Amino acid sequence: MSSSASADFTTPPHPAGTPGDTAPLVPYGWDEEWAAAFAPHAGQGLLPGRVLRVDRGQCDVVTATGTVRADTEFVVPRDPMRVVCTGDWCAVDPGGDPRYVRTLLPRRTAMVRSTSSKRSEGQILAANVDHVIVCVSLAAELDLGRVERFLTLAWESGAAPVVALTKSDLVPEPATLAHLVEDVEGAAPGVSVLTVSAALGEGTDVLAAIAAGGTSVLIGQSGAGKSTLANALHGEDAMEVHVVRDVDGKGRHTTTTRNLLVLPGGGVLIDTPGLRGVGLWDAEGGVGQVFAEIEELAERCRFQDCAHIAEPDCAVLAAAADGTLPQRRLDSYRKLLRENQYIVAKTDARVRAELRREWKSRGAQGRAAQAAKRGRLR
Repeated sequence: MSSSASADFTTPPHPAGTPGDTAPLVPYGWDEEWAAAFAPHAGQGLLPGRVLRVDRGQCDVVTATGTVRADTEFVVPRDPMRVVCTGDWCAVDPGGDPRYVRTLLPRRTAMVRSTSSKRSEGQILAANVDHVIVCVSLAAELDLGRVERFLTLAWESGAAPVVALTKSDLVPEPATLAHLVEDVEGAAPGVSVLTVSAALGEGTDVLAAIAAGGTSVLIGQSGAGKSTLANALHGEDAMEVHVVRDVDGKGRHTTTTRNLLVLPGGGVLIDTPGLRGVGLWDAEGGVGQVFAEIEELAERCRFQDCAHIAEPDCAVLAAAADGTLPQRRLDSYRKLLRENQYIVAKTDARVRAELRREWKSRGAQGRAAQAAKRGRLR
């Protein structure tokens, strides 16, 4: 991001007030519940504020008296799940140079993915979000498996997901566009799927109405048009944008930090850098919601702990066999569950033990099947 873009979003659009007047924070999502959560810190002379951006141990925080730069070193830096994140509400020093974030208010929601670290750590992508807008570019080949991953993160966060199929103006044939929407709807049960063209201004009004209902976060790959969409919703070029490469349709990381913007029509928007990796982090509930039809079928299996692999009277396998359940969906479901189970097992000894027993059992079954096969061939 350029320095000019940083100046745009860190400037409060409303006049600063006095330390005891929290009215300037209302456009940023301040309400009675946040006021109650902050009350114990008010007696210590601290100020409430919302984190607009975090960068190398410091953050921009909007307070009733304006936007301040604060250090984050007092907020449990060794716990990756408690680091200061864009969207957090916090208590900051009323003055001083430097100022410090003294504590975070309890998060209502948190969007978390696993990191590439072998220590199995979670990374907070955005905090206190009401809507997750999953941006999927129609200028690139549709990857339904990746859409399902993003939706799993969204559901697990506690926020409500929405899929925005961006750059719809690049799909001129209505029939083709309708087919793409249908494919994504099949991968996103219970989720609104919208077609959006920021270039033509189509569909942005619907997204603006959704975003007006609280705090929304834009997530997706680089080149999905998140920053362009953020500018369209904001009504001005608050975020820098880059052209997507013609060779492979991929974009550069235009946005390098997570930035919080107040929208003119109401609501708050968080733009995020493009995500290459979308690792799950203890997201079994999210997987269940993305694959709601499989979870519903599983209730009709003979065994409650059915793994839907080779068990008798498995309703999931029966649905896959007769075509009611697409095999792609079942394969994706299995893959995400295995990945999530592996992540959980890194930090949960009981789960690790269960996995070892399961692997040994499957290995024994496989060896027995191979032995029986060799016996028949003799």
